[in-house]
Amino acid sequence: MPIRYFSEQVEFKIKNKRKTSIWIESIAKKEKKGIGDLTYVYCSDDYLLSLNQKFLNHNTLTDIITFDYSEAKTLSGEIYISIERVAENAEKFKVTFEDELHRVMIHGVLHLAGYKDKRPAEKALMRKKEEASLSLRK
Repeated sequence: MPIRYFSEQVEFKIKNKRKTSIWIESIAKKEKKGIGDLTYVYCSDDYLLSLNQKFLNHNTLTDIITFDYSEAKTLSGEIYISIERVAENAEKFKVTFEDELHRVMIHGVLHLAGYKDKRPAEKALMRKKEEASLSLRK
């Protein structure tokens, strides 16, 4: 199955879809996983907030929501990313929009691979995995 890219309530298209998909597949492979049906949806803050409220009962803005449909060693899911949050966070963390977008994209894949980020140790490992993944994107 291919990795698919869509947008909701924003005009956004991922650059270098093929290169990005190959990169995502390489990260999955490093985690000893394959890619099944993986969909990215780039959206507005309002769209992501409505999903957060409807499905997670959270009334807060977020940069990403991942719905996990993975089975065994195959990563499948829907990853929703707020383009507005990514832009704001890129500015806040003094990184490029593209770097922040790729960090968030791989964050979703890492969740599908089983990584959590609720506790400090989990967050630290997630950040380490994100940084290692980003270094392979260059």
